[in-house]
Order: sequence, then C-alpha cells, then structure tokens
Amino acid sequence: MSRPRIVIVGAGFAGYRTARTLSRLTRHKAEITLLNPTDYFLYLPLLPQVAAGVLEPRRVTVSLSGTLPRVRLVLGEADGIDLDGRTVHYTDPEGGVGTLPYDRLVIAVGSVNKLLPIPGVAEHAHGFRGLPEALYLRDHVTRQMELAGGAKDAAARRTFVVVGAGYTGTEVAAHGQMYTDAQMRRRPPRDGVRPRWLLLDVAPRVLPEMDERLSRTADRVLRQRGVDVRMGTSVKEATHEGVLLSDGEFVETRTLVWCVGVRPDPLVEGVGQPLERGRLIVDPYLQVPGRPEVFACGDAAAVPDLNDPGSFTPMTAQHAWRHGEVAARNVAASLGIGDRLAYRHRDLGFVVDLGGAKAAANPLGVPLPGPLAGLVTRGYHLAAMPGNRVRVAADWLLESVLPRQAVQLGLVRSWSVPLDTASPELARVPGRPERGPDASARGLVEDPPGQESAESAASEKPAGNGGAAGNGGAAEPAEGRPGGEPAKNQPGGEPARNQPGGEPARNQPGGEPARNPGPAKAPGPDLAPGPVKCPDRPAAPAEGDS
Repeated sequence: MSRPRIVIVGAGFAGYRTARTLSRLTRHKAEITLLNPTDYFLYLPLLPQVAAGVLEPRRVTVSLSGTLPRVRLVLGEADGIDLDGRTVHYTDPEGGVGTLPYDRLVIAVGSVNKLLPIPGVAEHAHGFRGLPEALYLRDHVTRQMELAGGAKDAAARRTFVVVGAGYTGTEVAAHGQMYTDAQMRRRPPRDGVRPRWLLLDVAPRVLPEMDERLSRTADRVLRQRGVDVRMGTSVKEATHEGVLLSDGEFVETRTLVWCVGVRPDPLVEGVGQPLERGRLIVDPYLQVPGRPEVFACGDAAAVPDLNDPGSFTPMTAQHAWRHGEVAARNVAASLGIGDRLAYRHRDLGFVVDLGGAKAAANPLGVPLPGPLAGLVTRGYHLAAMPGNRVRVAADWLLESVLPRQAVQLGLVRSWSVPLDTASPELARVPGRPERGPDASARGLVEDPPGQESAESAASEKPAGNGGAAGNGGAAEPAEGRPGGEPAKNQPGGEPARNQPGGEPARNQPGGEPARNPGPAKAPGPDLAPGPVKCPDRPAAPAEGDS
C-alpha cells in the first residue's frame, strides 16, 4: 500500500515548523515533500544584524535538508495550485516546470513587501524581506559612506530614510545608525557631514504594536543614538533626488528602505477560495472550509483568534511558528495519527533588538529595563533559532570586541531586488523564465537587465519633480536615485566598460548623456548581469552611485 503524499508549500516559520513536526510524527508513514525556492530556512528577526554587519549571512540560514530528516526537498516556486486535481505546479531554479501530486496539502507561502500607491516608491525604494535585500542594503550603505567623501552631494549620500516604525523598521534604523557611526569614527570625514538616519511612520509612536512603556524605551534609545524619529509623517513621493515627506519637507537622500509591513503572497489569490484581506480563510483547525485535505498556516492564512472572537491572528513570526505545530498535528490526525487540535495561543511577549546592549522586551508581559532587556532578547533568539546557535553567539562575541568590517561584497545589484516582487527570498536574474499564466500579474516575468537598460537608454529622459522615468515603470536605478546602482569600478558596482556585462545606460538622471543609444543584446548565461556596452564607444570615466 502506497504511503499518503503530503506536500508543504513554503519553508518560512510556518512551513518549516510543519515539516519538522510531521517528520517526527509520521515516522515514514507518509511521504513528505517540501517545495521552497531556497534550500534554507531564513530566521528573519536577525536580518537587520546581517545588514549592519553584525552577523554573517549564513548565520541566519538553516539548511532544510540538513535539519529535516525524512523530508524530500524540491527547489522551486509554486506557480499555481489545482485543488480539484490535487496538484501543485512549480518552476525550478533553472526554468524547468514540474507538478507535485498530493493527498494532503499545506499552504505556507508567507508574505511579501506591502506596497502603497505612492508615486516613485516602487521605483526607488527597496524592501527588507529576504537575504538578498539585506545584503544589498549592507553594500549600498557602505558604498554611500565611501562615495560621500569629497562628493558634492555628501549630505544626501549620508542620509538614510527608513519608512515604517514597526519591528523591522525600528531595528534597521537602530542597527544602521550604529553601523554608519562606527565607520565615521574610524574614518572621520573632512567635510564634517555626519550620517543621518530618519525613521518615519504615520503611527503616533514607535512600535505601536507593543506596550507603550516599551515604545517609549525604543524611542529614547533611537533618539539618543542620533536617529531622527518622526511619527505622524510618511513619504508623499519618492524621486531620484530624494523623498518628499507628508509634512512638505523634501529630504535629499540616495537610500529609501521600505518597512511598512507585509501582504500575503499573491499565490493565495489564485487558489480560488474565500479570502480575508488576501489571506486564505481557514477554520480553527487550519483547514480550508470545504477542502478537508487542504491546510493553510502562517501569513498566508486567516486563522480565527479564539481568544478574541471575530478577529484573526496577526501576521507575526511568533504566530506562524505556532501555526506550523498545530497544522502538522492536524495533518497527521487526518491520516489517523494522533488527535487534531484547535489553534489557541498565549501571548509570550515581544523582543526588539536595538543594537549593542540595548533592546525593548516584555517576555510574558513583563517589561524589562536596560541591559537586562538586551540579554533576554539575544537569549530568546538563540533559543528560537532551529540551528546555528553557536555560530550566532560567536559572531556576537566577536562584534563586542572587534570592529566591524565595512566592505562591499558586490553580490547583489539594485535591479535584482525590486520592491514589487512575489519572491523576496530570491534575487532577480537575467533571462528568468515566465512561471505560469499569471506570472506577469505577480511580477514574475523578468527582462534581461541589459535589454532593459538599452531600451531605457533609447527612450528615457531625466526625471523631473515627478521622479518617474519616462511614462512607464522604472528602468535600472541610476546615479542620484535612492537605492540605485553602484558606480563603475567600485566593489560591487556595475562592470567596467570593456568587461562582460557592459556599462549602465548613460542618460539616466545624474549620468552623462547617451551617445547613439540603441537596443542591446541580452547577456548570455556566462556573462555578468548588467547592461551591454557597444564595443565602438570610447571609454570615459564615470562616477556616482545611488
């Protein structure tokens, strides 16, 4: 007799916990398949420390195949789910397509960056939901600090704007300020212009989800550190020169980090089941009504909050982790293993790492002051991580006694981490294939960056106050744009001319005029990604980054 087939889509907090618990419960009694774009589980709460150089990137990743025995890993992104045919369609990293049949399905695809209809944001801002975005921000901030020396726009390059004062935005601003201050102490600027971090939110206070006392603690730490905290303020428009705030002030900057929240993965919309603000409605047992073989959990699921009838559990990692445990037990129960459980929760409190020994924490609802909060916060993260605990602790120890390394790795380009993406865990690559019939709607069709830049070079004009390039969407970010591409010949920058990958389009805002722009061929599979240069153009130096 064949074993029942369980397919889990997504390996975030909910999906990973589901797979790990089912592996333990079923003990070879079921065939468990985990579909995920990457081969690791990402511990998101420590991502700001990766961007600030405290932790190395691999420290916050946990191998799926190495920690999930009896679970088959399939690398790929789900394109669609056929509930009637009981199949999941996916595209693998090399463009191949496949189908996974199932007897039980767990949808745990998580969430993506939340977008707001603000002019210029999609073109000029970068999110903070995946490892590629953290690596890009680390390189970008380092690059801006290096390029600011002697530049006419030094103040703009040393100004960093973070939108969203929730957990992520607050930690990004707190760690970012410490990172740039450390660079300034090691290499004091001749012009005396110091780094400036702005934290914006329409909410009346920092960390509005937390207890007001903890919110005041975080606000005080940020202000003492030098962060310009502006509550009741947000971005009205983003341009290549900076951002226009809702209070009318224009802030010149080359960096805009978007941390306003998340929205469910767009894949959920194609399932064809009732939704609640984009989340798949499930019952207290995490089953989809009318589909007893389908379960959903994490940010993709609207799970009834039995402690607050009529509402749903919020989209947090804490809930997603616990959703995974209950979903696994109920899937096993549907196969005759154990009893099913309704999802109930108890608030365990929250922790926010503000860098160094500073933190805001209220474990079990008890607010903690000063260094004790920092100790509890890091202890909580070590206990919550499913792996790499010793390595993380070692990085923290080294960070406390050694200066941080402020170098650019150059692994992630600006164009490869767009804000509007259904796959923040993956960096965009040239020639990426279309995945399924709804790929265009989900932002999954990728143009080769060389062709994209060449088209821009033939049609785009310098943006005015509107900040949008041409009449369409954004082309490659260029000099003077928040979140733009690095300068040529800089570490992590665009390839120098006469190198594979070519040079950026020249008539971008802040760059030099284009000469005889025309279409360029997309880079081949063995060439470095980037716009392609015509070989008959004379070489000329260029500078700048955004």
